[in-house]
Amino acid sequence: MNHAVTLRRFATRTVLAIALAAPVCPSAAEVRESIGPGDTIRVTVFQNPDMTTETRLSEQGTITLPLVGEIALANTTTTSASARIAERLKRGQFLVDPQVSVSILEVRSRQVSVLGQVVRPGRYPLDGTNTKLTDLLALAGGVDPNGDDSVVVIATRNGRPVRTTIDVPRMYRTGDLTQNVELQAGDTIFVPRAPVFYIQGEVQHAGAFRLAPEASVMSAISLGGGLTPRGTTRGLKIQRRNSAGTLFTLSVKPSDRVQADDIILVRASLF
Repeated sequence: MNHAVTLRRFATRTVLAIALAAPVCPSAAEVRESIGPGDTIRVTVFQNPDMTTETRLSEQGTITLPLVGEIALANTTTTSASARIAERLKRGQFLVDPQVSVSILEVRSRQVSVLGQVVRPGRYPLDGTNTKLTDLLALAGGVDPNGDDSVVVIATRNGRPVRTTIDVPRMYRTGDLTQNVELQAGDTIFVPRAPVFYIQGEVQHAGAFRLAPEASVMSAISLGGGLTPRGTTRGLKIQRRNSAGTLFTLSVKPSDRVQADDIILVRASLF
């Protein structure tokens, strides 16, 4: 046999031996797919269809299987759970070389609450594809028209409560996706109602309007359709509450900034 061919075959066998001997580390996605109490799983045993079982983990994180009996699977990946069940089947001499597959059908142990001004408030599961802030907002149908641009994430990290406010549109405008935080089980996303202001007096459409960041009095009046033929920008006033909640009135110019809950008063011209 050619010496070069022999060397190539030896090298190939060596590489295969190293690959087979190397430990297999779970991927980040697989770690996120860990099983917890309340989750529903399907257990499939190859060439033994009568042993296929769909069951929900108890509060103690266990399931009961034919032949195997009760087995704890909480906080294991699907791969680890498969190996654990196969080992029990083999140790009990029920099967010589059992090939077991475990898949998650319904996630209930790892959920995030999405509350406030979203289309579908509720609890949503964290899985291998939905773990970021924007993922969970999308599952909830997105922010509704009354929702604020800034959302609040309430979490517990290292045993301490953490509250973070994130301006979602700004995150995309700047391209800084570090604010698109990774969520964990038990976290809460709260979307507050967007701040509003009010216009009264000589404008086309008086009422409440959504307050844009750094909106001026003049831009606020334009949202109300502008002035009526009798309206004037002279003598503009705003009613505003101080920190004690007391309402006071101040004179403003068209270029002044509007604050949340301001009431803009537009008077009629005397001429």
